[in-house]
Parts: sequence; structure tokens; C-alpha cells
Amino acid sequence: MPQRIVAGNWKMNGSRALLAAYFTAMEQGWAAPRRCEVLLFPPALLLSESIERAAALGIRLGVQTVHPEASGAYTGELAAEMAADAGAQWTLVGHSERRAACGESNDGVAARAVAALRAGLKPMVCVGEVLADRRAGRAEDVVREQLEAVLTTMGEDLCAGAIAYEPVWAIGTGETASPEVAQAMHAVIRDILGAASKRLLEVPIVYGGSVKPDNAAALFAETDIDGALVGGASLDAAAFLAIIAAMENHGNP
Repeated sequence: MPQRIVAGNWKMNGSRALLAAYFTAMEQGWAAPRRCEVLLFPPALLLSESIERAAALGIRLGVQTVHPEASGAYTGELAAEMAADAGAQWTLVGHSERRAACGESNDGVAARAVAALRAGLKPMVCVGEVLADRRAGRAEDVVREQLEAVLTTMGEDLCAGAIAYEPVWAIGTGETASPEVAQAMHAVIRDILGAASKRLLEVPIVYGGSVKPDNAAALFAETDIDGALVGGASLDAAAFLAIIAAMENHGNP
């Protein structure tokens, strides 16, 4: 059975003061999860500030992106080896905002996933379609192309990481794919993984797209949804704790 995961992506938000208050609130409401792994992806500059308090709760930390190369003349970039040295255990790869704003291609995303494994990080590979693709009936084709670029490069090495399905039209818009729509795409992703290798059926597939406490339980009840990549709601400790509780109480056995 795939590992269940609830992950929080803080994006370009936060400060040392917010981080201190956040972990205080998390500690007050924390009940160690029995059924899921909890991850946080804060901005890289807050990683070292997070390590001790996250570790005390059993929360694993990651960075939001890495560069394909281990070092070099890449001003402003972050090598996977640097992230691992700073205490990260995971990294997001190919988030839709980076695909759109930074021009990350499918092949570039695959290269970043390989770099993550090279450094001992677990990649959470993000895939998903924009609204125009969905309206044109190309949603499954787009996701298949994104995923197959990674599978071609990594193969069964992807077993070390996870997949995040994020319908781009449901990120930061207040819109959420219905549990049925999300489940349908998760099932497609599971089929793609299984066709490549039976071992890949164990790769967790989490949903990312305006996940909140009031919709988490319904999403987690679906067969192929193994957790969530939470955006804005993960900045609110109470909301994030409620989403973790939803997985603990309502996720599939």
C-alpha cells in the first residue's frame, strides 16, 4: 500500500517570526500521526530554522526546487546536495508555478528529479493540466507526457519519491477539483505507473489544489488519493493540523 503523505508547500511566504509562532501552535495541537507522513516545504532560507522543531514532531522537511547540477555558475540556484547538507529530506520537482513562470520543461523536471536522488533527497514530482487543456479534452494526455518524461529517465527509481497531481486551474483560485475528478486523474496516473512497473504501483499519489479542512476528508476517501500537497492552508497551523487529522480519521484503510 502506498505511503500516505500530507505535505505543506509554503511557497514564497513566511519569516522567522512566523515560523516560531507556527511551530508553537503545531506543538500545542500535535498528535503524532499513525497513518501518514507529514512534510513541510518552507522557503529554503527558513530550512535551518525549522530543523530541530520539525524533528521533535517527526515532521520531515524539504525544499521547493533544486537545480539539475551539483555546483557551478548558476547564480541564485540551489543544488540538491546543498539542500541535503542543510537538512532537507525531500524536494518538490516541477511545481506548476515553476513550469509556468520559470519555463521548466518536462525534460528539465526529469533532470531535477534525478538530481534529487543523486543527493539523497526524495522527489515529489508535480504533474497537472491547465484549464485550456482540460477544456480541450487533453488533460490526461498532458499528465501522461509529463509523467512519462520522468519515468523514461528514472524508471523504478521513482519508487523513492512521490507524485503530486495538481490541476493548475485549482491552485490559488479557490476552485477545487471534485473528489470524483481528482480520483479519475489519480487512477490514470496509477495506471501509467503500473504499466511501467508493478513496483511503481506503490508510489504515493497526492492531490494538490486548494486543499482545505472542509474538503480534505472527501478527497482522502477516494481510492487512489494517498494524501495532499497543501498550499495556502498549510501556513495556518490549525488548518494544517485539521487536514492531517482528516487523513488520520477518514483516509482509506
